[in-house]
Amino acid sequence: MAKDRFHDAVRIALEKEGWTITADPLEMSVGDVDFEIDLAAEMLAAERAGEKIAVEIKSFIGRSNVSDFHTALGQFMNYKFALEEFEAERKLYLAIPESIYNSFFQRRFVRSVIERTEIQLLVYDEKKEVIIQWL
Repeated sequence: MAKDRFHDAVRIALEKEGWTITADPLEMSVGDVDFEIDLAAEMLAAERAGEKIAVEIKSFIGRSNVSDFHTALGQFMNYKFALEEFEAERKLYLAIPESIYNSFFQRRFVRSVIERTEIQLLVYDEKKEVIIQWL
């Protein structure tokens, strides 16, 4: 599977925050279906020791943000359900660029979908390779 354009920027941003990357990608099989989530990480620092996350990275660089959103939403929901069976303690995040969060993700409908589907967002700056917000 091809890596997202900003894959390395998000990986570096997580490492800067103290996350240890444990899988790149996180491969799992649920029943007879195989999945690959972009990254898996674990926090080893004392105050958050043992916290585990999985991160699906999206660039939103296609011709249509709506189309990219449909794809991201479908992948996220499938991965969320698969993780519940494969590794329930791991929290799933959808990583999106700050520029997309500040524009497209502020639209009323998009905000409503994110809230109703309980998608956890990781907002990143791909140029500075830092995480801006965990939502």
